[in-house]
Amino acid sequence: MATAPRPRTSTRDPRELARRVTAWLGTRLPGAEAVGVTVPASNGMSSETLLFDIEHPEPPVLSCALRLAADPAAYTVFPEYDMARQYRTLRLVADRTDLPVPRVLWLEEDPEPLGAPFFVMERVAGRVPPDVMPYTYEGSWLQMASDAERAHLEAATVGLLARLHDQVPLKEAEFLTLPGKGDALRRHVTAQRAYYSWVVDGLARSPLIEAAFDRLEQLWPHKPGAPVLNWGDARIGNVVYDGFDPVAVLDWEMAAPAPREVDLGWTVYLHRFFHDLTVASGQRGLPDFLRRDRVEARYARLTGHTPRDMDFYTLYAALRHAIVMLRIAYRQAYFGEVALPADPDALILHHDSLRAMVQGSYWE
Repeated sequence: MATAPRPRTSTRDPRELARRVTAWLGTRLPGAEAVGVTVPASNGMSSETLLFDIEHPEPPVLSCALRLAADPAAYTVFPEYDMARQYRTLRLVADRTDLPVPRVLWLEEDPEPLGAPFFVMERVAGRVPPDVMPYTYEGSWLQMASDAERAHLEAATVGLLARLHDQVPLKEAEFLTLPGKGDALRRHVTAQRAYYSWVVDGLARSPLIEAAFDRLEQLWPHKPGAPVLNWGDARIGNVVYDGFDPVAVLDWEMAAPAPREVDLGWTVYLHRFFHDLTVASGQRGLPDFLRRDRVEARYARLTGHTPRDMDFYTLYAALRHAIVMLRIAYRQAYFGEVALPADPDALILHHDSLRAMVQGSYWE
């Protein structure tokens, strides 16, 4: 998929983290021990995850996942990590929807115990479509599934978005409102512009990303839909499945009020991102899975809302993903894992598809 090695996901010492988790757990559940503390190989590029079991006569749960804010000294992917915001979002979704979200147990806002704030939730057993190697590659459990099984998973996943958008009262999600002026969509894009400015501060700017922002303005919806609570990182790689049924919806750090299509565009494009990489490697990929037309049609049947302006929203998804990819590449360069090319756009893994979207030729 790429010639560069997989970027490092942590600069922390796993053994030291295990010791400190055990010490902290005793302050929240006297007499308890954290056993089998591990950092999974699939740890993400943003917040870190630790897995452990609780040994106690009456544990609240047996297996836990701890989400730890990134080390601020380790060239973080995002400028800030508000763990209380994520914790509160999980509580809101659990209380006001029938989505399967992990039960949250504790929030620790003091950075002293582990070096950064964190929260602990129940660990849900199941399997997740992998990012590395992507689930679109030959040999992954989802690629080897039958067409009917993938269709079942697709339908169930689109159903998650429909229920989230319909069931959470927006007033109760006001704490997630992004700063700035204008409606929810304008605030969302303004936040992405600020993120991009932070990523390129003191570094080479991306002509392609800036062209994509310009194209967004040209395609701006005349009437953006009313905002709903968006999951933010709405993709199948953030869902735990039992067989082909969702049993846990994860990673809510990008949640915010926005039109429904922001989540839909992200779901559609993030699959296309992995599919395009797979095709470029000479494999077939999954061209009939999470197709834009099918996702839009199913969502409309479930909610009564027909998605609009999806060229805009899929471009926006590709643009947002490009900014993250650029930051990760600059992070790799910071740690000496890659050399910076003369053209910063070459650091964006999907620069060809993003350029095609800017030119209006991607969906032809």
